[in-house]
Amino acid sequence: MTVAVTAVFHPAPARLAELTAALTASIPAVHQERGCLLYAIHEAEDGTITMIEKWKSAEDLQAHADGNAVVTLNARVKELIARPTTVTRMTPIAAGTAEQGLL
Repeated sequence: MTVAVTAVFHPAPARLAELTAALTASIPAVHQERGCLLYAIHEAEDGTITMIEKWKSAEDLQAHADGNAVVTLNARVKELIARPTTVTRMTPIAAGTAEQGLL
């Protein structure tokens, strides 16, 4: 079963551009990881950056979480965030059409 994740990054004051660049730099490597179906960043109205992810399985997500890309990303953003990243794992609940009802 697929797993969806949101990771909300809280930029330190005046560090939004640097945080965005660090996150953007991580994307190509993650897109090559086994099971990555979606890994995209979005700027929210409240000034946070949200990473929206979708993985083929919990095992693929765990391999990602334990992998080099996350270690590298955490090192890059350590000084760029005001507080710890809020990570939420979600299991899909099918509703509506397959195209519109599932992430």
